[in-house]
Amino acid sequence: MQNEKMQINLAAGMSKAEVIVREVSKVNELEVKAPVKINLNGVLGCVYEFLLKRKDQSDQILQKRCHIIVNREKISIRLVFNEHDEYLLGTVSGTLTINSKFNEFGINADKVWSPTQLGLFFKMNKSFFPDRAENMRLVSELMNFIGTVNSSIERSVKESGDRSDKFEQVVNSNLPASFKLKIPVFKGTDAQNIEVETFAQVNGKDVSFVILSPAANEIMEDIRDTEIDKQLNLIREICPDIAIIEQ
Repeated sequence: MQNEKMQINLAAGMSKAEVIVREVSKVNELEVKAPVKINLNGVLGCVYEFLLKRKDQSDQILQKRCHIIVNREKISIRLVFNEHDEYLLGTVSGTLTINSKFNEFGINADKVWSPTQLGLFFKMNKSFFPDRAENMRLVSELMNFIGTVNSSIERSVKESGDRSDKFEQVVNSNLPASFKLKIPVFKGTDAQNIEVETFAQVNGKDVSFVILSPAANEIMEDIRDTEIDKQLNLIREICPDIAIIEQ
């Protein structure tokens, strides 16, 4: 700026002013960065929710530049948008996952419970029993289970010496054959009324239980296909030109 001329106009009433000139070696500009890619994961319905809010943004959702991949085995729906542009390409994935509380019960999962552990767990989770009175009976029977078994075995040995037969009878008769739970099987779905059964595993005088439910297996199969089809139909209604590919 050595030989450059500057003209400074002072405001009315001002006779002088101070001018400070700073010289920098580089142009003061922000660094150019690549666009932030979208990579979202959520519940099964998140793909529909994303499209519902973004479908009218032509700079982001061009239906013929999007596709959806459906995997029924993994119970997942994956949206890929801006598939033609590596900088703007993004994904939204929705998955139907087992409800955490259903997992805690260990239904059909070979989870082994001692009578006391199962009794305490039922007591702390009574909200999942549609019949609270039945819950209280189960808790009481499980918490007193070991004492009942031991006294019955002792009496059986004294009376007939047939320890194992009597033991099996006590195990089979001390608890109801089945009971009801009201619990969501998958995360984000409604609670289901499910019939479950307790099965005893006997090792000497030690008893443990597993919880099984054929009904829960049927519900899982039904919900899996029903929920996926429901989401695909919703997506087709608002974005009919997006290609849907089944794996």
